[in-house]
Amino acid sequence: MLLSSKSKPKNSQELIQLSLDTLVKTLESGHSEILSSYLKAMAKFHYYSFGNILLIATQRPNASHVAGLRTWNELGRRVKRGEKGIMIFAPLIGWKRTESNSSAGDASTTEPEKALLGFRAVYVFDVEQTEGLPLPELSSTVKGDVGDKLEKLTAFIEEQGIKLEYSDKILPARGLSYGGLIRILPDMQPGESLSTLVHELAHEMLHKAERRTLTTKIVRETEAEAIAFVVCHAIGLDTGSGSSDYIQLYHGDAKLLAESLEVVQRTASTILEAISPKDETFGQRPNLFIAASAGHPQGVRP
Repeated sequence: MLLSSKSKPKNSQELIQLSLDTLVKTLESGHSEILSSYLKAMAKFHYYSFGNILLIATQRPNASHVAGLRTWNELGRRVKRGEKGIMIFAPLIGWKRTESNSSAGDASTTEPEKALLGFRAVYVFDVEQTEGLPLPELSSTVKGDVGDKLEKLTAFIEEQGIKLEYSDKILPARGLSYGGLIRILPDMQPGESLSTLVHELAHEMLHKAERRTLTTKIVRETEAEAIAFVVCHAIGLDTGSGSSDYIQLYHGDAKLLAESLEVVQRTASTILEAISPKDETFGQRPNLFIAASAGHPQGVRP
């Protein structure tokens, strides 16, 4: 899925909108698999903003690990000659002075504070665009085993003041959420339990308040399932979901599609931060955001 070259965007918002328009056109041409491809990009790059994930997925759908030139060099790899960078936006941080009262009297002093001044275009490259030393093996990759993630997820649910119960009376459902209470089937496989819990937690976080009245049941279920898909793929689990499962997020309204995708990204990122510390995956290395933006905080939206 490539960006159209007919109209050159003037700023980050126009470029992100152009990417969204390209996504919508692809969906309208019958390629429903593009949504599951985008959700997989969310899983890989959930530490980026919604807009940057959209830009990466649009420019290089098969990207798996991205970094700037300096970071790749530090890892003993070089970008291959002739490779085109993936443009995203990094926060531009500067200093501004604020007045504060002096302890000596009424006189005031100015103290510098970090402030977001805007965003600038930077370029990252996928690992397939580089060559050199092999990447270190990721000891935290789950590969089908949930490890301690289920325990951490359960603790996170309790921290939110949500009660968790196990009951076979909810059959044929695997899980249900009641607003402050989640029930799931007992004795499921750990991966299935984790996926079900994420799905029901997504309902608790998104669909028990105002958003419930703004969306249809189909959209709410698809959002929850998409969040479970992103979280599971981010920690190495395969949900087995088909690409057609997520086409229900789009019914001819690009604005609602963008809203749902951003909700999915934000919620999945929150859950992943709770169950997977930031140094556990390659994509979350502190210096990986891009060499060009080293020292800039991550997660600021363009």
